[in-house]
Amino acid sequence: MQLIAELALFEKASEELIISKQTLIKYGFSDKPLFFSWVAESKGVVIGTAICYIRFSTWKGPVLYLEDLIVTKSMRGKGVGKLLFDACLDYAKHNHYSRIAWQVLDWNTSAIHFYKKYNAEFSGEWLNGSIDLL
Repeated sequence: MQLIAELALFEKASEELIISKQTLIKYGFSDKPLFFSWVAESKGVVIGTAICYIRFSTWKGPVLYLEDLIVTKSMRGKGVGKLLFDACLDYAKHNHYSRIAWQVLDWNTSAIHFYKKYNAEFSGEWLNGSIDLL
């Protein structure tokens, strides 16, 4: 929860954060979880996470969607994000998913640079759509 709050602050969207620890537990740790994650720790402290879920593309088949890759500010640039992202890639490859997908804010140049090291493609053609229900 602390990393999620840190991400919301970094993305200048703290006021949009409405999820609770109980909601995370309910949907991530039930018999049929809606998401799963990898966690990076240092000296017993959580310093990063990659939160994913499976979606399906009618053109490509199963896709691993990386909802958030979060590394606490003091640990950025030390390889933690690479370890987490590589875990996602390995999982997707091992499970024969057609791709891994995610979003990145256009002003987050350090993240864009990070993903470009993997030869990631970015599309400016698609607009994100959503409707808030809560």
